[in-house]
Parts: sequence; structure tokens; C-alpha cells
Amino acid sequence: MLKVATHSGTFHADDVFAYAILKAATGGKLELARTRDGEVLAQADVVFDVGGTYDPAARRYDHHMRDKPLRDDGAPYSSAGLVWRDFGADAIRALLPPTSEATIAKVQCMVDEGLVRDVDLMDNGAMVPTPGHFSTLIEGWNPTFAETGRDETESFYAAAEVASAVIARACARAHAATLAVDSVAEAVRLGDDPTILVLEHRVPWEDAVFELGLTQLLYVIRPAGRDWTCSAVPPEKGSFAQRKPLPDAWGGLRDDALAALSGVSDATFCHPARFVCGARSRDGAVALAKLAVAEA
Repeated sequence: MLKVATHSGTFHADDVFAYAILKAATGGKLELARTRDGEVLAQADVVFDVGGTYDPAARRYDHHMRDKPLRDDGAPYSSAGLVWRDFGADAIRALLPPTSEATIAKVQCMVDEGLVRDVDLMDNGAMVPTPGHFSTLIEGWNPTFAETGRDETESFYAAAEVASAVIARACARAHAATLAVDSVAEAVRLGDDPTILVLEHRVPWEDAVFELGLTQLLYVIRPAGRDWTCSAVPPEKGSFAQRKPLPDAWGGLRDDALAALSGVSDATFCHPARFVCGARSRDGAVALAKLAVAEA
């Protein structure tokens, strides 16, 4: 049983997340003390967000000091980021199916960049708090002045349940993204046209395209329920533009109108913004992609 400790009183997203990370890493085999009593803190195996000491070797993770711990890029850590850095890999091993150490490291980095870092920045005042930010929502579990009968520590545990669920989903999605890169790479290896990528499953491809440096790729084909879609690749990650939009004449057409114009008998639609079109069959979607590539 791991004895962990953090401060009593009002909690913030960083101490809630740090606890949730430790809970995942230990499989729930931990005992929490919320206190500012120095003697109790000294007896804990892990102390976070309190104590005035940052010493990873001693597993002390406070960050409220002048010489606070910083990331390589100078961004400040909070207790969430420090605990994720040292215990995140164990949490991932517990939350995901068996996977390689390389994948675990990649998932840990992705979750840090996509979730934990924001918690750190918000806690350190390096981001402007907004009502919808996740850190703000977690802190909403603190009892209000009107809730005189609500227990503070029970509220902390309730917030930690939410944080635990978010961490688990963040890990699952990051893991899926790493698997998607492998799937896209294999589809590229099997393909014969660098401008068209055909995926046999509905794999999220956007990040993989840029991670793999597929600079010639224009269209991605994949199943969508019983139909198939052909999506135009953006010029850069996160862009709403396309390297080569679908043909202008297709925009907004559906079914027979698109089939008649394109010559693809089972064509079903083309979005007015010309970033995606579809067909009822794999061959139909491939045919649409080839026509789009060939258009001057």
C-alpha cells in the first residue's frame, strides 16, 4: 500500500489529477492523507503539491517555490505534470492492454502534451482560466459556501473519479493514435499510388499522415458504415483547407446528379466545401479519388 499525501483545504485540478495518476499507477493500492501536518507528510511515500520540497528521488513533488521545476521549454510544472512524468508510464501499463515500451513512452508524451501540460499551465497562472476549461470544471467540485454539509475530502474523491475517467480515455485515444500510425504506414506500403491512400478500417488518419511525412498524399479512402468516403488531405495539421479540393463541379451534388457528372454509378455525395465525397463501394470511392487526382 502506497502512502500518498497532499494538502487539505481547497483543491485544484493539479492535485486531483496527481492523485488520479497515482491511483491508476498503483491499481488503487494507495492511502491518501490530505493534510498540512509536517509529521504526517514526512511519513508519506509520495507527497505532492505541498511540503515546500521538490525532490524526485525522495518522491516529493511540490512546485510552490521560487526555484520551481520547469520543462525543457521553460513551461512550469505543477504537481500533475511532475507525477505524470514519474508515474505516468506505470499508469499507462495499468490502463492499457499489454504493449511495447516504445508505445508506452509515446502515449505518455501525447497525454502530457494534450492534457497534463494544460493542467500545469492553468495551475501556474500561465493560461487564462475560462469557465469551460477542464481545470475549472474539476475545481467546481469544491464545496461552495452554501453547501455547509458537504465534506471536502469526499468532494476531492468525487473530482478524482472524473479525472481518472478522463486520464483513462486520454490514454486510450493516444494509444489508438499510435496504432493508427502503424495502420496508415502499412496501407502506404501496400498501395501503388502515393496520392491516394486506401484504409480498410475507419482508422483516424490525420495525425499519421503528417507524422509519416506523406507529402504527396491527396485523398484518403476508408469505410463509413456500409458506404465509403474519400477525404481530401489538408496542407498542414489542423487546417480546414485541402492540398487539392475535390472538383468544383461536384460540390453539393448528391446521388444521381453526382453519379451522372462523375461517371461513378454508386457515388452518393460531395460536400459543398469539397473536402469529402462518398460512394456505396470501395471501388466507387477509389474511382472518385482517381478522377479528382486527374483533374487539372
